[in-house]
Amino acid sequence: MQDLAGRTAFVTGGANGIGLGLVRALLAEGCKVALADIRQDAIDAALATLDNQDVIGVQLDVASRDGFAAAADRVEADLGPVSLVFNNAGVNLFQTIDDSSYDDWDWVLGVNLHGVVNGVMTFIPRMKARGGGGHIVNTASMAAFLCGPQPGIYNTAKFAVRGMSESLRYSLAPHGIGVSVLCPGLVKSHIFASDEVRPDELKAGAKAVDPASVGRLEQIHQVGMEPDVIAARVIEAVRANRFYIFSHPEFRDELREVFDDILDAFRDYPEDSAFQQRLAFEKMRRDGYRAARQAARGDG
Repeated sequence: MQDLAGRTAFVTGGANGIGLGLVRALLAEGCKVALADIRQDAIDAALATLDNQDVIGVQLDVASRDGFAAAADRVEADLGPVSLVFNNAGVNLFQTIDDSSYDDWDWVLGVNLHGVVNGVMTFIPRMKARGGGGHIVNTASMAAFLCGPQPGIYNTAKFAVRGMSESLRYSLAPHGIGVSVLCPGLVKSHIFASDEVRPDELKAGAKAVDPASVGRLEQIHQVGMEPDVIAARVIEAVRANRFYIFSHPEFRDELREVFDDILDAFRDYPEDSAFQQRLAFEKMRRDGYRAARQAARGDG
């Protein structure tokens, strides 16, 4: 996708961080942009910094399927058909899985995974029916590859977004719709204060917020990458129809180490009785997977 000008873009989590950086970058490309966020005050503050008539704000809880459909209807009525979707909204809970509650799972997965699912399921049928192509960028994280004890639920969601995005890329390629997954590292954003937007109905199992811990996280995020830098790298990747968008080059060596560990886990076991029959099936699968990757890149 070389020309973004004139297209309508929908950006979730658009009032700060990467989302707001994307909004600014898309406006500079000549797009009409819907800035969606759960906080109306943040939307208003963001819009006040954007002197552009082609942007509107939409209050949206991405975990709500009905809310997503209503937001899509409103945006397309005001700005025209959406063909660029940035499923970027996210929250974080900095604790381990074994120290979490069902309410914690429902909140974090509701935003970080189901929010992406809702964006895909809302807009993809419309984009396919219109036949005008487009592009979807799902924000995952380096946490889609790199795990520690925490944040466990966040890791779970981001791994799922990565897998969903790759599968979606192959199924949408014949329709001229590209799919990318953004995997940033530390970003200058407000995600450290995610508890501020946690729904009341999912607070029963929540641990008390530790202001000192939040303060430490805020200081850490101050050295995060500027959202406008990430947004520029996203736009470049969309133009090139690249799947993985690794905005933070400092992770290259660590990721290589992780994949080396994975490959080292394989063992040269003796062949079992069905080994040769399986090889024939796996060759078909492997060839199909290779062809799907080539087709999605446009070189197959």
